[in-house]
Amino acid sequence: MPEGDTVWQTARLLHTALAGRTLVRSDLRVPRFATADLTGRTVLDVTPRGKHLLARIEGGLTLHSHLRMDGAWKVYAPGERWRGGAGHQIRAILGTSERTAVGYRLQVLALLRTSEEERVVGHLGPDLLGPDWDPATALRNLLADPARPLGEALIDQRNLAGVGNIFKSETCFLVRATPWLPIGELPSPERVVTAAKRLLEANRTRPGGNRTISVYGRAGRPCPRCGTPIRTADQDDRPAYWCPRCQPGPTS
Repeated sequence: MPEGDTVWQTARLLHTALAGRTLVRSDLRVPRFATADLTGRTVLDVTPRGKHLLARIEGGLTLHSHLRMDGAWKVYAPGERWRGGAGHQIRAILGTSERTAVGYRLQVLALLRTSEEERVVGHLGPDLLGPDWDPATALRNLLADPARPLGEALIDQRNLAGVGNIFKSETCFLVRATPWLPIGELPSPERVVTAAKRLLEANRTRPGGNRTISVYGRAGRPCPRCGTPIRTADQDDRPAYWCPRCQPGPTS
């Protein structure tokens, strides 16, 4: 699932292509909004909120999308071949005279009043890459259930928004704790908030999603710190990766 850094990059791509320009093409290919016509309206901005994308449009409207597991937005120049997937995977098209944004495999796509955005993102904790970032609130949210495993607490978007499975494992690696350690037992738990913020900030501007990765997806390969083989196991139906030597503690 795309994480906060990818969503931030996608929002920047869409904002650069669409903001301040009038739509000459609009096609929302979901039954509930198939008849909605946004042509003639100006795109005001495209803003990320955790893993959510909010495209604000003239007239008090917001197009809300979420990439979920494999969704993507692509931007094309006039006459450029669309390469983001098969035609039946297209869920949204927003076109100006200069660029066309195409949303593929968007499992969440909704048109709502901008004044109602809180209905779809109001449950989120502070956004690691957003203007509302508040480390103290994020830490309080994480510690509200001290018995909860660290990895589960990190990917709960109600605690802090933007961490997914990759940065869950990477954050745990940075603070030298397994994802199964009860967060209340972690010494100096504010380190978790600092590490998560550092990771997303460092990776959001890396081109092509070329993240700096230490443990995620590297089961059996040597730990970059100590050389011990990285291990993996499922946590809440998602894989977690850790070094058993650098990150001692419970493993399930």
